[in-house]
Amino acid sequence: METDAPLAVRPSADELLDAIGHAVIATDAQGTVVFWNDAAEEMYGWSAAEAVGRDITEVTVPELSRRAAAEIMAALREGRPWSGGFAVRRRSGEVLHALVTDSGVYRDGELVGIVGASLNLGDAVRHLLERSSDAAVLVDEDHVVSYASPAVANLFGWSVDGVVGTPLADHVHPEDHPALEELLAAADPTGAERVGELRVRTDGAWSWVEVAVTDLFARTGARSQVCNIRRSERLARLEERERFLEAVHSEVLQDLFAAELELDRALTRATPPGAARIEAARDALERAMGTLREVVKP
Repeated sequence: METDAPLAVRPSADELLDAIGHAVIATDAQGTVVFWNDAAEEMYGWSAAEAVGRDITEVTVPELSRRAAAEIMAALREGRPWSGGFAVRRRSGEVLHALVTDSGVYRDGELVGIVGASLNLGDAVRHLLERSSDAAVLVDEDHVVSYASPAVANLFGWSVDGVVGTPLADHVHPEDHPALEELLAAADPTGAERVGELRVRTDGAWSWVEVAVTDLFARTGARSQVCNIRRSERLARLEERERFLEAVHSEVLQDLFAAELELDRALTRATPPGAARIEAARDALERAMGTLREVVKP
């Protein structure tokens, strides 16, 4: 029986991969690019015609990610897929932080190709981070900032463009670098955040902040981290108390010193019985001034 119904048109594999919003790249086992979809062109700045046939490290892997790339290849050769944060390079030289998933293609148990899907991590989480009242930064495995939310300008006066691409430590008080390194170096397989208090530069001064660090991915090989930074209310109150005590300390010492001068003048005119009492009062005043200098040091 004949029918005029059209035959179903099935999309090709390339058309399906081009429709995915993620950048999809396939290479052979040696790392030569054999497929490059439209999203990869947009993300990395290379056209498919330019990328296919090149070594993947030439078009997407910056120097700082070479070690991580070697770890990924080792995992794939062992039959394990890899997923995590990974710094990638655009054609312009700009380095982006990406969420990458790499899977091996195997034939008779041997790795013959690799398919990777990547997404600009800044784009993926920006809509969440930009709504936060905290200053949020993403740092890579070298603790270099790859994304900073607008709150860094509102809270600390940092320029977003001036922060991205710089080590986070550049904005932290030198004495607090060990504490920062400890926060960033620690790893919690449960994904729980680690919290510490540090001083950061704010408009030419140093301010205490609370830093909460979360490993973005708990799987082995993932090194990217999210740092939420907010002003430390507890330490801010302590700083305010210290400033108040310093002001009171200075004012009280001035009053006591003035009183001491008055006693000295009175001593020159006093009779012997009065002089003894003035001397006693002067000695008590000296002890009070000494105690104040010792206990409340400026």
